[in-house]
Amino acid sequence: MAGSGAIACGIAAVAARGGPVVLWARSEASAQKATDRVGKLIERCGWGGAENLETTTDVARLCERTTFVVEAIVEERAAKAALMADLRESLSSTAVLATTTSSLSVEDLASESGQAERFVGLHVFNPVTKMDLVELVFPAAASQSTRERAFALCEALGKTAVEVPDLPGFVVNRLLFPFLFEAVRLSVETGLEPAAVDSCLQLGAGHPMGPLALLDLVGLDVAQSIGNTIGAAVPARIDALVAEGALGRKSGRGFYTYP
Repeated sequence: MAGSGAIACGIAAVAARGGPVVLWARSEASAQKATDRVGKLIERCGWGGAENLETTTDVARLCERTTFVVEAIVEERAAKAALMADLRESLSSTAVLATTTSSLSVEDLASESGQAERFVGLHVFNPVTKMDLVELVFPAAASQSTRERAFALCEALGKTAVEVPDLPGFVVNRLLFPFLFEAVRLSVETGLEPAAVDSCLQLGAGHPMGPLALLDLVGLDVAQSIGNTIGAAVPARIDALVAEGALGRKSGRGFYTYP
């Protein structure tokens, strides 16, 4: 597992139930935070397996005897490409490399990886411990073995995998974010409080979480990036909040304030 954020820790927590997981972080401080975060997730879910987690800052250690490496770092093409170049030095010739990108081209990232035949887009959803869906996206060169192993991994994680086309935003985000952005514009134009908009969708449309609360959970910077990638107009309110450093739950403030 390459990364130490919410998605990386969520996948590590789910995977640790079934066996050893190695999580790579860029610094010792990030590795310790990830260890604590994964432990809390496992405890909160009532699972076992915390002892199966190992954290490291050594890319070579991440790749040792690893059959599947999942990249879950920042949603920036250059950063992902740089990490894949580092992984290429140590990755086994049989290991599958996956990316959790939510909007970038899997075909392009597969090319950057240098092993398109053993590459897959593994788009999980936050919170990983609760969300069942995984969007699987395969580059044209992906082998049949890679396809089978990707579906098998999702099954082992207890997830439902659906193969989707390599379009900006894939299926869920391509349909979801224009709707979320419209909720932001409605709130701004009408003066409705975020809680009022969210309550309408929760109580009137059966949504488990309102659109503005969901944006805060996703991260407003991530939402901004996804919007730009899929060509959906990002509301000025989101741009302003991101500029202020109000990124949602992870920063303590977005459309709502968090403790």
